[in-house]
Amino acid sequence: MPFWQKSGASASSSTATNSPTTLNRDRNHVSGHVSQGSVSSVAKSLLPTRRRLKLDPPNKLYFPYEPGKQVRSAIRIKNTSKSHVAFKFQTTAPKSCFMRPPGAVLAPGESIIATVFKFVEHPENNEKPTDQKCKVKFKIMSLKVKGPMEYVPEMFDEQKDQISVEQILRVVFLDIQRPSPQLEKLKRQLAEAEAALESRKKPAEDTGPQIVGEGLVIDEWKERRERYLAQQQVEGVDSV
Repeated sequence: MPFWQKSGASASSSTATNSPTTLNRDRNHVSGHVSQGSVSSVAKSLLPTRRRLKLDPPNKLYFPYEPGKQVRSAIRIKNTSKSHVAFKFQTTAPKSCFMRPPGAVLAPGESIIATVFKFVEHPENNEKPTDQKCKVKFKIMSLKVKGPMEYVPEMFDEQKDQISVEQILRVVFLDIQRPSPQLEKLKRQLAEAEAALESRKKPAEDTGPQIVGEGLVIDEWKERRERYLAQQQVEGVDSV
C-alpha cells in the first residue's frame, strides 16, 4: 500500500545516523507491518461476501409484459443465517415501483414472499416484449439484528457499516401469451403471497375468557364452585 511504503522510506531516512543494528531492526519492523497490513487487506478483499439471505429467483425479477398496466413480480426471501436478519428493498425507480413489504425482520430459517409492483411503459418503435431492455434495478440489503424486533427503515441508517448488499436484481419481462416455467412459477409465488397476506389480515383467535350476553364471563371453575355450594345446601336441608 502506498501509505505504508511512504512511512517506510521516511523511517529509513530518519534512522540513517543510527547504528546498523538499530537501522536493520527498524527496517524489519516497518517491513513486517507492511506485510501484515497488505496480506490482511488483500485476503479480506478476496473473501466472498457472506450471504445472510437466499433469494428465489436469485438475481432477477420477472414481470408479465402488459404495457400501460401495473404488474406484479414475486421473490422468496429466506434467512439462512443463525441470527435474526432485517432486509430492505431499494429501487432506481421509486415513482413507478414499490414493494410489499418494503422490508422485514426474519428469524433464522424464516422465509417470506415479497411482492414487487411496477408500472409498464408503452414500447417505443413497436418493440417486442423480448426486446424490451428495462433499466430499472432493485437492490436487496441485509442487516444482522439482535433478536426479534419490529422492522423500521431507520435501523439501516443507524448501522450503515453493518449493511450487506445481498443482490442487485435485474428486471425481465415475460410474454403472457407464451407459457414458460418462469411465468408458471411467478403465478404460484403470487398466489402464495396473497394467501399469506390474507392470513395475516385475519384477527387472532381470542384465547381469553368467553364473553356471553352483557358481559357475563363463563368460568368453568366458578360454575363448579356454584354447583358444589348448591349441593351442600341441599344436603344440609335434608339432614335437618
